Amino acid sequence: MTFNEIIGHINNKDLRPVYFLHGEEAFYIDKIVDLAAESILDEGERDFNQTVFYAKDTPPIDVLDAATRLPMMSDKQVVIVKEAQEYKKTSQWEIFEQYFESPSKSTVLIFAYKYKKFDKRSRVHKILKKNAIIFESEGVKEYQLGGWITNYINEKKYQITAKATALLVEFIGNDLSRIANELEKLFILLPQGDQVNEMHIEKHIGISKDYNVFELVNAILEKDVLKANKIVRYFGQNPKAAHITIVLANLHILYQRLFKSHFAKTEDPRQLASLLKIHPYPAKELLRNKRKHPAKMISRNFSLLREYDLMAKGVNNAGVPEKELLRELVYKLLH
Repeated sequence: MTFNEIIGHINNKDLRPVYFLHGEEAFYIDKIVDLAAESILDEGERDFNQTVFYAKDTPPIDVLDAATRLPMMSDKQVVIVKEAQEYKKTSQWEIFEQYFESPSKSTVLIFAYKYKKFDKRSRVHKILKKNAIIFESEGVKEYQLGGWITNYINEKKYQITAKATALLVEFIGNDLSRIANELEKLFILLPQGDQVNEMHIEKHIGISKDYNVFELVNAILEKDVLKANKIVRYFGQNPKAAHITIVLANLHILYQRLFKSHFAKTEDPRQLASLLKIHPYPAKELLRNKRKHPAKMISRNFSLLREYDLMAKGVNNAGVPEKELLRELVYKLLH
């Protein structure tokens, strides 16, 4: 069952006895659990009919006891098991098998099994498949993040610039919960309908719009020596702004994309974005600047990145500090 279908179940009070939520992406699981906790029962019913357990602190038999009791002055009771992945032994899940075969119709039992998938080969999963609603929360790929951010913001009746989207993707990655939390802070400050831009990101989320890995990579892409040196100097003075390993990883991605763009046989940003599985904004910049980076130079720069990655890890490095390694590397990449 999909996320939206389960949200529909809860909103319409069209409830099933057991919901088993599992998968690598915690964001959707948390959203379902939060809505269930706030919406299934009225506020006055929750004191007697809603129980929230944390698996790490709760033996399975206690959850089972709660699920099999009758609700008080209500048609339903809700039992939520958070962090269910803490039940790591097969024997712990076997305790629930008989209940899963014939769950109580007056109980809504919800398991939040996060950060990984439940074993689909297990007997418990086969029983759940027959008698429960199963939701698998899959992670969002990097190339899908831009679209996910845009959709999330549009649903909240806001807009966002391409550069602001790229900054969020670059610095937060595919942690949807963190992205959503940071955006919610902006929604408190900005009137509905406003456009989120890089200035808002810098001021309220703490990502510098001028001195960050994203801007360094862009400066190298554009062969802007002055700008690249300013950013490297800033990193040297502010070590927490960017670790060299993060810079190296992002530069490696840049040269991979440049190399592929040389042989992509397209000058259309959307076609290149689809091919490279990236947002159209960086694809447009790649096409605009790829002639500044001949394939032969890209091959050389791959070798430089490998060399400096080893030195950053202490190989063939006689105590040269990270800021000097980065300064040397950027100089060589640009000349």
